[in-house]
Amino acid sequence: MDVKTLEFVTYCISKLAQTLKLSQREIYRRLKQSGILYDYIVPSYDVLHTFSSRYLMEDLTDYMREKGVLPQ
Repeated sequence: MDVKTLEFVTYCISKLAQTLKLSQREIYRRLKQSGILYDYIVPSYDVLHTFSSRYLMEDLTDYMREKGVLPQ
């Protein structure tokens, strides 16, 4: 993972923690265990980093719900 991708992942975790009112550690755990982190966020960096912050949070929280790591 290059520096830009790592910075983006860190941003996503931080912003999701704020949005969902969970700790960054908990967000990281859920993203990693569900596969979202390494199967979606990292490989999709080129597209995801062009999204607005609001749209990115909506996209990630919707996907987390689909994967069952957030309540519907």
